[in-house]
Amino acid sequence: MQTTITLQLPSNPLSIMQWKSDLQSMIENNHSLFLINGSNDIATQSELVLMGRDLNTNTLITLTNLLIKQSVSKAQLNHLSQVEGVDLVRLSLDKTKDELQEVIKQFATDTGCDFALVAKLPDFSKPGLVLMDMDSTTIQIECIDEIARLYGVGDQVSAVTAAAMRGELDFNESLRNRVGKLANAPESVIKEVADNMPLMPGLLALIAGLKAANWKVAIASGGFTYFANRLKEDHGFDAAYANTLEIVDNTLTGQVIGEIVNADVKARTLNELAEQFDIPMSQTAAIGDGANDLVMMAASSLGIAIHAKPIVQEKASVALNHLDLEGALGLLQASLPLA
Repeated sequence: MQTTITLQLPSNPLSIMQWKSDLQSMIENNHSLFLINGSNDIATQSELVLMGRDLNTNTLITLTNLLIKQSVSKAQLNHLSQVEGVDLVRLSLDKTKDELQEVIKQFATDTGCDFALVAKLPDFSKPGLVLMDMDSTTIQIECIDEIARLYGVGDQVSAVTAAAMRGELDFNESLRNRVGKLANAPESVIKEVADNMPLMPGLLALIAGLKAANWKVAIASGGFTYFANRLKEDHGFDAAYANTLEIVDNTLTGQVIGEIVNADVKARTLNELAEQFDIPMSQTAAIGDGANDLVMMAASSLGIAIHAKPIVQEKASVALNHLDLEGALGLLQASLPLA
């Protein structure tokens, strides 16, 4: 029979991994560990994952007191680890996301942490799929803005890009408008951008972690195949979907060929890839930063916004503001059992 233990947090602050070392014997003996009195008989209503680079037991004391004030009667410790320098704590709670979201959001702001508060996480011990936006998500730039800057029309294009990512413009129309301003630009300009794409911090660790866990990872971008395919070839994405710039005689025509990858196409791509790889939708996650990522995020089991526009932060399941893509890897790994 499993022993239920309510943990006493130490008065002197310990790092998360120091504290885990102190708890190791209880973890190895498969005790049921709680920060707030409870039992396995109390139904879990939500999963809270706290993520940060300097979490310690004082942070957990503050969190525990906050949860008690919100009438939480069960806070079960189900994960404690460090991934790529990010401390992770997962608690199963007997209150719903809607009941706790605002107070946890303020707590995270006050403590400089990122968090996830969801009904259920995808199971990282089983195969899954992550579909990612490209510009300002897998890489730190907006490629079209960089092309425009090198071609001398940067101001004209970047303002439209920003408005489109905030959801203020029709995406298809805004894309055609911006690409039109690139007419007669030499192909050498886009090659220069492709040769110098700065990866989002944590991208390589995320891809490696997903591959090790038998997860698929793909790109669905409102940007361009010229860049998405380069990322796929260089870094091992399983698939890449984006828009095709028309290039004739090594010169951009100012036209986009074929169907535009907009918000609805991204969501459709998520469903098609899940079917192709035989992955249930409950095992999918989508990562992005702009308004055209929201439909894809909503279609996934876990939508992760990274350094996102306000409208995206408001609607995504999770918003990473302090961490980069290593935070997404940590969040997925937090679904694993305490060990």
